[in-house]
Amino acid sequence: MDERLKKQLDFALEIDKEKNIFRQTHLSGHGRNENDAEHAWHMAIMAYLLREYSNEEIDISKVMLMCLIHDIVEIEAGDTYAYDAENLKSQKAREDAAKEKLYSILPKDQKDEFIALFDEFEEYQTPEARFAHAMDNLQPLLLNNSNNGGDWKEHQVTAKQVYERQSKTKLGSQTLFEVSDHIIQSHIKKGNLKE
Repeated sequence: MDERLKKQLDFALEIDKEKNIFRQTHLSGHGRNENDAEHAWHMAIMAYLLREYSNEEIDISKVMLMCLIHDIVEIEAGDTYAYDAENLKSQKAREDAAKEKLYSILPKDQKDEFIALFDEFEEYQTPEARFAHAMDNLQPLLLNNSNNGGDWKEHQVTAKQVYERQSKTKLGSQTLFEVSDHIIQSHIKKGNLKE
């Protein structure tokens, strides 16, 4: 087998491990914990469906690819819960080491491409990165909403914490931030989020 193809297939098999990284968010309807691969797939489909609500013109293929690859690093780095202040401190270092290890499985040109996409996503500087992040924020919010705020209640998350995270949704989509705001307000009224 050609060396390039071998590396690509090795990477394809390695990323299957993303299905074993479970998040704090539960599937809709009080299902089991969602895994990273499900989260990425859901975000990518949402990005395509909701692309018209981006604040800026975007390359939707690039956004979808960012959505699909952004959490591959968690195979090595582990999932960091969005509201876990302590683990958030070491997240970048853990994920930087993981991206080098995992993307190095690929041929050099594809390694460079995936690292560039991952870094672009992390830096929030392009319209595509901002919209991909809006999906990364909105997707678990929708699941949590479908579960009557269960994950927020379980982790005693405050409205302030959720607003801090969702404030970045505005950078990608003002419209989707307004949806998020409506959901958050409804959970404050229900007592699922403490003020």
